[in-house]
Amino acid sequence: MAAMLSVPDIIRSKRDGTPLSGAQLRFFVEAVSTDSVDEAQLGAFLMAVYFTGLSDKELVAMTLAMRDSGAVLTWKELDGPVLDKHSTGGVGDLVSLVLGPLIAACGGYVPMISGRSLGHTGGTLDKLESIPGFQVQIDLERFSDIVREAGVAIVGQGPLLAPADQRLYAARDVTATVGSESLIISSILSKKLAEGLDALVMDIKCGNGAFMHDEAAATHLAHRLCTIACQAGLPCTALVTDMSQPLAPAAGNALEVTEAICFLTGVRRSGRLESIIRELCVELLAQGGIEADRGRAEVLVRQKLDDGTAAERFARMVALQGGPRDLLERPAAYLPKAPVIRPCTSERTETVVHIDTQALGRCVAELGGGRSHPGDTIDPRVGLSGLCSLGDELEAGDTLAVIHAASQAHWEQAAGQVRSAMRLGAGPPDSAPLIKGRISAARD
Repeated sequence: MAAMLSVPDIIRSKRDGTPLSGAQLRFFVEAVSTDSVDEAQLGAFLMAVYFTGLSDKELVAMTLAMRDSGAVLTWKELDGPVLDKHSTGGVGDLVSLVLGPLIAACGGYVPMISGRSLGHTGGTLDKLESIPGFQVQIDLERFSDIVREAGVAIVGQGPLLAPADQRLYAARDVTATVGSESLIISSILSKKLAEGLDALVMDIKCGNGAFMHDEAAATHLAHRLCTIACQAGLPCTALVTDMSQPLAPAAGNALEVTEAICFLTGVRRSGRLESIIRELCVELLAQGGIEADRGRAEVLVRQKLDDGTAAERFARMVALQGGPRDLLERPAAYLPKAPVIRPCTSERTETVVHIDTQALGRCVAELGGGRSHPGDTIDPRVGLSGLCSLGDELEAGDTLAVIHAASQAHWEQAAGQVRSAMRLGAGPPDSAPLIKGRISAARD
């Protein structure tokens, strides 16, 4: 007769480093999703995982159990693959706002489940909520309908998709276990698997503006994410990318939406942002079977940007999710503006040789554009625009950044932070390739 499963026994086994079976992990995740595990037991399990980790076999079982704790989307009668991306976060990382509509324009379907800002990094949902009326919490039927009609929808997780992850994530935040590699991987992939994807691309950031400063650690995480995704049945590619300076020349919620609109409509496209969007799109087009030849994929991406198809997909998504139908024609009429908008200028003539990107992210958060705790309120108006880049040669009086602040006092504080974050000098600037590595795994 099979032994009865129990939560204390599972915690004890993981604490002592004994591998957990798939049955044990499914039992525990089921107990989490039905509130049969109390807070003390949940914290003990998370701490045991933090210190002993999960093997690949354990991690696949736990990730699939978390996926199956709620609804799993299915996509019938679509004329293209279902694709998505995930980024580990940074400053000025508005890629999702452009990539989703662009992949839709190229023939894919993107049911993107995104998150909110925490700490120094921005959140896609907060950016979209700076658009008046835009709804990020919608029911699954409506979500599916929008994906079918626009090719893309960007929403919050909601209570029905991977609900076990929501409880585990909240407990990680208060038990100092957010940094566990195993828990990071199961959290990310359980939500992506619940989307019913055909392929996934990951953007793993490293550098002084990323959660992982070390390239080796970022590469290790990328390899493990691809391995677990593959073993769970999801083809996955990961790019390890540089975050030693803001990705876009703007950081802040409404400001990043403005920058995304400018990118989609061709008003301006910063080089680093365009490069990483192109690389991620090419990977997804290949993984999804839309265009395997890299050169032709790049031509397709450029065509869908330049002919306005990607912009039209973004506009359609905004309207279907409750936003204004003419946002792209009149963004200034809808996106909120800060009461104090002034440039912070260089005090001398030198080259930008180093940028403390995390400090710039904290500056945006302290202006009110981010949160230190999940319940903090966001001010969508504030942030930084016109950010200079590494290697820029400045003269005294040139702009380091335009600060959008709620008050003069906030502006003054931010100006000091910007000047401290931008190191000027005569030597060569810090340099790093934008794409540091590519890792892939395909379904067996």
